[in-house]
Amino acid sequence: MKPFSYDDLQVLHEIARTIASPMDLRVQLETVLKNLSSSTGMNRGMISILDRDSGVAILDVAHGVDIDGLEITYMPGEGITGQVAQTGKPIVVTNMGKDKQFLDRTGARRNLNQCELAFLCVPIIYDEKVVGVLSADKVAREVDSQEYELQLLGEVAELIAKAVHIRAVEEENRRLRNIIGKSLRPSEELIGNSKTMKEVFGLVSQVADSSTTVLVHGETGTGKELVARAIHKSSPRSNGPFVEVNCAAMPDTLIESELFGHERGAFTGANQKRRGRFEEANGGTIFLDEVGELSPLAQAKLLRVIQERQFQPLGSNSIVKVNVRIITATNRDLDQDVASGKFRTDLYYRLNVFPIYMPPLRERGGDILLLADYFVEKYSRQVKKAVKRISTPAIDFLLAYHWPGNVRELENCIERAVLLAGGDTIDSIHLPPTLQMKMAQPAKKHRGKLESLVNSYERSLIVDAMKDAKGNQSHAARLLGTTKRIIQYKVEKYGIDTRRFKAKKA
Repeated sequence: MKPFSYDDLQVLHEIARTIASPMDLRVQLETVLKNLSSSTGMNRGMISILDRDSGVAILDVAHGVDIDGLEITYMPGEGITGQVAQTGKPIVVTNMGKDKQFLDRTGARRNLNQCELAFLCVPIIYDEKVVGVLSADKVAREVDSQEYELQLLGEVAELIAKAVHIRAVEEENRRLRNIIGKSLRPSEELIGNSKTMKEVFGLVSQVADSSTTVLVHGETGTGKELVARAIHKSSPRSNGPFVEVNCAAMPDTLIESELFGHERGAFTGANQKRRGRFEEANGGTIFLDEVGELSPLAQAKLLRVIQERQFQPLGSNSIVKVNVRIITATNRDLDQDVASGKFRTDLYYRLNVFPIYMPPLRERGGDILLLADYFVEKYSRQVKKAVKRISTPAIDFLLAYHWPGNVRELENCIERAVLLAGGDTIDSIHLPPTLQMKMAQPAKKHRGKLESLVNSYERSLIVDAMKDAKGNQSHAARLLGTTKRIIQYKVEKYGIDTRRFKAKKA
């Protein structure tokens, strides 16, 4: 391979700086194409992103080509762009006018002498998968070496690969929300496009029309209550009440009164008659959250109601009959609790008629940005702030974190970030310290790459040094035994926000 010239190295360095900046992803990519045009003579640059399901290449960003209002796509293998997207191999067309595979679907070269133009097209690969296509044309006589030009364009594609991947995810999420998502989701608040969440949506749809008892199980913060509400709203009982009961918050002495009500004088302090939660839910749905925390006494009383759909309030001689649908939820392993004798076997079988598993957020990583975007919109509207996007460095933190608190933790994180954001962008500095100070490893072992592990360790060393140096890059360089120039480069490379380390003036 021919080494790059000094000028081309400068171009690559400037592109790396652009990608490391906190600007909008689309603006980043437009700036890259503009830089290519002004510095290398590669005109009319285009970036197409791939739809992960269909493999269709969608023209997303362009320079020197007007694509406003146009939706230009290439099927797998269609035209030069479609071929590169499908094969993952670069292609050079030395004479656009004579190559029948070149489609010029944008019409940008229609009034030009295409025989004088060459077309260069390279794949954009992230995590060993083609996520997009980078293409540009150039005056054919200025192409001294096809290999060199492809090498240079390939280096650019490598630099922008992560940004294109994130951009593709953003666009996919937007399309899903606007076109498909609402029709698939049983609830506006129940969000996801991962395989596991689609399975949840399917189960909710299947069980909603019946009166079957449902047990929703999963870790704390996964959204079990949302599933229960979605079932209720999609059911024939949607006009009836939805009554939620937190079983973990009720002591044994009050559980019977809380669930079934009492007569006046039934016990000390019962100064008036009170309806129980089951009676309040008549004609609708009762949701018993954290049902695994019920005591043996409470379990026995609940079993009777489930079996007979009737009960006797405390201090009353009369029987109250109810027509309710029962949905329960737990974060416990009830199978294990049954085996150990902590939970009644007969009650378990009554509750576990139709189980629905809510996956933890770490098992549905593709939904993190979708959920984050939803929460940004939600809380921006609530606090009347014009926060519109999440910066690339902040996205990196969100995707790297393991989310032990699941969706609830993510929601709290975004709510905090929206409140702290001074402009229209959530940056890494607005995220909680747990996300900023350490990029927690995913639950699954890294499948990859030595480079990724080294980069992660190097970044943590620089962050620690910057903390000790209170944001002074020269001091941090001395602590690490390197130069200020290298620290500046690494800070830009890893998107480290040095402002948060600087000592505040008194």
